[in-house]
Amino acid sequence: MKILIVDDEQVALTSIQRLLKRRGLRNVEICDNGSEAITRLKNEEFDVVLLDILMPDTDGLKVLESVKPYCPQTEFIVLTAIHDIAMTVKTLRLGAYDYLVKPVDNELLLLAIERAYEHKGLLAGIAGTGLQKNEAQQEEAFAEIVTQCPRLRDIIRYLNVMAKSGNPILVTGESGTGKELIARGIHLASPNKEGPFVPVNVASIPETMFESHFFGHVRGAFTGADKDYAGYFEQAGGGTLFLDEIGELAPHLQVKFLRVIEEKLIVRLGDTRPRFVDVRIVSATNSDLDRACQEGRFRLDLFYRLRSATIHLPPLRERKNDIPLLSDLFLREAARRYNKSIHSIHPEAMEMLMQYDYPGNVRQLRHIIDNAVLISDKKAIYPADLSLPQAAATQTAAFSFTRGLCSLKENDEAHVVFTLRQTGGNRKRAAELLGITTRQLQRKLAEIKNSGRWQQELTDI
Repeated sequence: MKILIVDDEQVALTSIQRLLKRRGLRNVEICDNGSEAITRLKNEEFDVVLLDILMPDTDGLKVLESVKPYCPQTEFIVLTAIHDIAMTVKTLRLGAYDYLVKPVDNELLLLAIERAYEHKGLLAGIAGTGLQKNEAQQEEAFAEIVTQCPRLRDIIRYLNVMAKSGNPILVTGESGTGKELIARGIHLASPNKEGPFVPVNVASIPETMFESHFFGHVRGAFTGADKDYAGYFEQAGGGTLFLDEIGELAPHLQVKFLRVIEEKLIVRLGDTRPRFVDVRIVSATNSDLDRACQEGRFRLDLFYRLRSATIHLPPLRERKNDIPLLSDLFLREAARRYNKSIHSIHPEAMEMLMQYDYPGNVRQLRHIIDNAVLISDKKAIYPADLSLPQAAATQTAAFSFTRGLCSLKENDEAHVVFTLRQTGGNRKRAAELLGITTRQLQRKLAEIKNSGRWQQELTDI
C-alpha cells in the first residue's frame, strides 16, 4: 500500500508516518503543503491519501477537488481539527472516503486506512469481472432487475463486486425505484446468501416497541411478553438485514443502532447477557441524509457506518427506454394472475406510457399496468384502459403556468394536489396513482400545506 500524508504541521506528519511504519506500512510518503500535493497526486499513483483540511496556501478541499478526477481510484481520508458537519458533507461529495477529527485514535485511523484500501481494491476488481466484457450479462443475483439503462447496468456491476465485501451498503433513490429489489440482489451476491434476508420498514415500527422488535426480549420483560423473542438483528443472523426508510429512525435510537453495528452485540430487553450477531446491513432511504446530518436529525457517525458504499438508483423518468420492457413484464404477470388472454399493449397506449413522468417510478408503472389488465376485456391494452393521471398531468402543467410556478418542487406539489382532486380526496387511491404509500402521501400533503401555496385547493378536498 502506497500512502501519502498531506499536512502543514511537521509534528503531525512525522508522528503519523512513524505510527504507520511501526504497523508494517513501509511505503509512506509525506507532503507539507497543498500545492505540492496537487502536483504529486497528478503525477504519482497513491492508494490512500491522509489529507489535512486547514492548510495556509492551498487547503484540503481545493486539493481534493483538483485531483480526484485525475485519480478516481485513490482513496482520500480527510483529517481536521474542526468537527464541522457541513464541511464533512462537502468532503464526501467531493469524493473523500472518510472524515476523521483530530486528535485521531490510532486504532481508528488504522481501521479507516484498511477499509479505504479494501474499498479501492473492490473498485479496481470491477475491471476484472466478466460483466465488463458483456454489457448485456447480469449476475443471477440481480436477474430480477429488468433494464437496458447503461447507468443502472453500471450500478449492478459495481454492486456485484461490493456485495462480496460484507460491508454496509446504503441505497438511495426516490420512492418506487426498486431499492428493496436491489437489496435482495446484494444479499444473493454476498457470501452470506444462504442466510436469511430480513426486510424491515423502519418507519412502520412504533417507537414504544422499537427495541423489542430489533433487539428482542425475554419472557416477562414487559406486560404481554409471555415468551422469549428474537429481534430482527438475531433473525437476520448469518444473513442480511434490510433497513428501509432508515432516515426515519428517531435520533435517540440511532446511537443504539450505531453500537450494534460497531460491536456486533445486542442485549434483549429484560436480559443482561450480550448476544453476538453476525449480520450484513443494507439500508435504504428516499430522504436527504446529508441535509438530515447538517440539521442534526441524523447522526453523522451512523451515516458513516451505513455507507461503506453508496449507490443512487435513477428514477424511471431518467431511464424511459426501460418502460416497454417493464410494461411487457408487468403485463404478462398480471395476465397470469387474473387469467386474462391479453398479449400486447397498443402503440398509442405505449406512447402514453412513454410520455408520462412517473412520480411513483417503477411501482407506479406496475400499478397502472395491473389496473389496465384487470379492467380490459380485449386482447390488448388500449389508451382507454390506462388509469394514467394524464388529465391531472395536463391540468398540473396548465395550472403551474398560470400560477407562475417554475421549480421542480412546486410542480411536484401541483401534481400531488391534482391527483388528489382527481380521486375526489381518496388518499389511498391517490397514493396508488402516485406510486407511493399512504403515509408518504400524508407527509407530502403536510409539506404542501406548510408551503401555503395550495390552501384553497386543499380546502375543497
